[in-house]
This record gives sequence, C-alpha cells and structure tokens, in this order.
Amino acid sequence: MKKPELLLIDDEPMVGQRLKGGLEKLGCAVEICEDPARALDLIRKKNFDIVITDVMMPEISGMQVLEAARTASTQTRVIIITGFATANLAREAMEKGAYDMIAKPFKPADLRKLVVKAAVEMGYSDIKEY
Repeated sequence: MKKPELLLIDDEPMVGQRLKGGLEKLGCAVEICEDPARALDLIRKKNFDIVITDVMMPEISGMQVLEAARTASTQTRVIIITGFATANLAREAMEKGAYDMIAKPFKPADLRKLVVKAAVEMGYSDIKEY
C-alpha cells in the first residue's frame, strides 16, 4: 500500500528530529527540510500529500510555503505550526487553504492526530494513531 508522502518544514532542526520518528510510525514517508527555499523547490518537484510548515522562518514564510503547496496541488493538506498563533494568522491561513493550524509548544500526539485525520480523508486507510 502506498504511504502518505509528508514534508515537514521547520528552520529549527530539533523540531524535525523530534517529530520524524512518530510520523513514520504512523505509516508516513517523511522528508524533513530546514531550508524553506529548498522546501519550495521540493514542493514544485514532488507531490506531497501533507505538508507541515512553521510560519516564522528566515527569508520565506510558512504562508508562502502554504501558497506554493496549494498551487502545486489543491489536494495537498497543509498543517501550519507556529509559536505565534493569533486569530488573524489562523484566519489568513484558512483563507489561503490551510488544513489546520497548531500552536507551539504542542504535544506530538496532537500533531499525529491531525496527520491521521488528513491522511484518512485522502483515502489512506492503513494509517493509524498509535
């Protein structure tokens, strides 16, 4: 069975390291990217099912990543993670097509639940929360 392709973008290396194993345990194929410019290039070259992106990154914002991912494929589910969650940011993210937003610090289990929900909605029936 095909695994959901997931791209996790955060300029803080610890975030990707902390989350990758748990996301792989769900049954996702996970790529980690700390450079948002490289992430945009990956998004243009490969169809990701789920993109998880931080908002506040140098040079390129998570909102730009969101727009690029949704332009590449309207089927891509984009989950925003941010340490600066506000009602305005949430509204802007949803208007631009974000699947959901989660505020830092968050429990990895909360993010995994969102990923499972998104993957199941996309037809990946083998993915399960552990």
